[in-house]
Amino acid sequence: MGRYVIRRLLQMIPVFIGATLLIFLMVNVMGDPIAGLCGERQCDPATATQLRKEFGLDQPVWQQYLTYMGNVFTGDFGTAFNGQPVTELMGSAFPVTIRLTIVAILFEIVIGITLGVITGLRRGRPVDSGVLLLTLVVISVPTFVTGLLLQLLLGVEWGWIKPSVSPDAAFGELIVPGLVLASVSLAYVTRLTRTSIAENRRSDYVRTAIAKGLPRRRVITKHLLRNSLIPVVTFIGTDIGALMGGAIVTERIFNIHGVGYQLYQGILRQNTQTVVGFVTVLVIVFLVANLLVDLLYAVLDPRIRYA
Repeated sequence: MGRYVIRRLLQMIPVFIGATLLIFLMVNVMGDPIAGLCGERQCDPATATQLRKEFGLDQPVWQQYLTYMGNVFTGDFGTAFNGQPVTELMGSAFPVTIRLTIVAILFEIVIGITLGVITGLRRGRPVDSGVLLLTLVVISVPTFVTGLLLQLLLGVEWGWIKPSVSPDAAFGELIVPGLVLASVSLAYVTRLTRTSIAENRRSDYVRTAIAKGLPRRRVITKHLLRNSLIPVVTFIGTDIGALMGGAIVTERIFNIHGVGYQLYQGILRQNTQTVVGFVTVLVIVFLVANLLVDLLYAVLDPRIRYA
């Protein structure tokens, strides 16, 4: 196990460098960041030259990347165009998005897996057809439509929630935004769990457990569910980073000042340091989540061994 973890950590290094380099190049071709800094009015040549020198934009792109990566390894993610360090923006944005992601993941695990197990054990029955139809509707409806609809009904018409989340963004206020963020993934988790349960239900080890006279509950939880959760855990693990990075729409709808909000502002203002800094951290989240998922395989299935 130890050698496997070390090998995976070494494999993450070129992936991290390649991903950050690609992001850095893409952000630098979005447009002229100095033009975005000056706003609608065009900067005079002297001011533009001074700003380019101040932010290191007068150097070649490859040199800018090497300088940026060298600063990243010392904990310096640069300075936004408003003069605020990017680490301060991260310190205020990431805790909010992490809370939102936790709420969304809990919805996926509790509701998605529960519905998947129920429908997988009752395949072909009315409850199975109803849940499949509901998940298909959820997948088909865009997230911004779901978010605006729930905000209108629950926040404006019925007054059950606040239409906008407060700056503190407590867990209680993030329940509805978390449900909106997790809606599509929750539907996929339900369908994936259902398919996995239905397939493994016909496996030899399940039939053997039933033939031995084991209680139905133990057969489901101890044998059937553990092996069926492997593809589900894979999906949820990779979905963590996707939820954090893809919360732009949800955070805009409910006025949540998290990672999605900062990324939107950075892209809108062509703030290279902010966008690259936040995406760099998201790349690390993706890589760590994938590593944890691989390690969880051995917990769910004892037959899996890492050399």
